[in-house]
Amino acid sequence: MKSKFFIAIAGIALLAACKGRNGSYEIVNNSSSADTVSVSSASDTAAYAKPKLVKTADMSFKVKSVQQTGDSISHITAKLNGLVIHHQMGSSIERSEDIRLSNDSVMRVSAFKTTADMTVKIPSEKLEDFMNHVSHMGIYVTARKMDIEDKSLDYLSAKLKLKNRREMVAQQKTGKIKIKNPEAVLWLKDDMIDGQINNQKIDEAVNFSVVSLNFYQSNTIYKERIANDDPSAYKMPFFNRLLVALSNGWYLFTELILGLANLWVLILAAVGIWMVFRVYKRKYSAI
Repeated sequence: MKSKFFIAIAGIALLAACKGRNGSYEIVNNSSSADTVSVSSASDTAAYAKPKLVKTADMSFKVKSVQQTGDSISHITAKLNGLVIHHQMGSSIERSEDIRLSNDSVMRVSAFKTTADMTVKIPSEKLEDFMNHVSHMGIYVTARKMDIEDKSLDYLSAKLKLKNRREMVAQQKTGKIKIKNPEAVLWLKDDMIDGQINNQKIDEAVNFSVVSLNFYQSNTIYKERIANDDPSAYKMPFFNRLLVALSNGWYLFTELILGLANLWVLILAAVGIWMVFRVYKRKYSAI
């Protein structure tokens, strides 16, 4: 049954090998083109029968110290011949309050939260040991997950397609087959490179598992004495402000007197008009 299954897979790969990016690789040959490209048998697929299992994992947990935990994870990753590919740590202020100590200083009390994200690559055979070791670093684990994806068929399909493409290119060089469009040869070779790269990526993912870690700690209280940045806190004492107010009042009064003095002509004219009006009124009343 397995042999028939792999032969069917190989047949599909053969059909895919005869397609280009924009159309078919049109072949012109005197003999039957079915004889020019071989189909891999079950014996050919046996070499690629090893399962290609890609493992990924992620975990979220609470720790006592984010800084120390990050350093410990980096240390154990290097010890297991792994690699840290991402590490980000940050703090954010949850709330803050200022306590006034004097006119020019306050005690600022802040509660801030510290978190970190790490992504590491660990040899797949050591993944379980790594996850267990990291989980023991935390106070408790809030979430832990591991996924396994089987890439065996994808890997086998790419291998068979690559083999058939190589045979087609070799026969095209010897003249056994001819491809109408010269650009199709270039597309065929590019597809061969893409297939090789994709299989190398699968091998890399099989050999090294990617683990995403998120850890955090309890809110930290931090107190600091700083200068008071509220301008209204720097006003003078009450009695000093009262003296300044009286002084300002006297200044305004003197300015008023000086202003009226500057208007003496208008005041004199107003007094003259008033007197003329009174004389006229008396004279009119006497008549």
